[in-house]
Amino acid sequence: MNSQISKAALAAAFILCTGAIGAQAQSGKAGAGSVAGAANPAMNSGSNGSAGTSSTIGSGGAAATPDTSATTLGTGGTSTGAAGTGSSLATGGSAAAVDGRADSRSKVHDNANNLMGQSKAMANEGGGDWSKSQTKTQVKPGDDLSTRTKSMSHEPGGPPVKSTTTENIGR
Repeated sequence: MNSQISKAALAAAFILCTGAIGAQAQSGKAGAGSVAGAANPAMNSGSNGSAGTSSTIGSGGAAATPDTSATTLGTGGTSTGAAGTGSSLATGGSAAAVDGRADSRSKVHDNANNLMGQSKAMANEGGGDWSKSQTKTQVKPGDDLSTRTKSMSHEPGGPPVKSTTTENIGR
């Protein structure tokens, strides 16, 4: 794999989460390993008016070592008015490794009562150098929303560095 392309993808994945969501990185004892997780207070909002109600929620996180990066995020919203209730959910993630393996996957599904989405991203350089992130988001009609992001990175010679962000509206 071309390491110049991989390093660019790694930087873009990390900037995606920490820049867009405004997370604060936390360094671990292992050195350069870091994780970031945040829920954006501007996104976690609700309003009530004579026309109806609406709520939105979102969270995301990133984990990185010098050679790996994994980022996931999820957002959801619901609105109820005279015409009925509408809901939306979006989730995504990315992962990058300089010379190792990287994988990301996302899915959204629904049933009669709610929307559910999940994204997972994992990158592994081998030898104990890895990063991973997972975001789960759920939207139920009636302003019942939740999202949780867990991110973790590890470098050889130190403990894993972890971050968990959980946000709920109406629960």
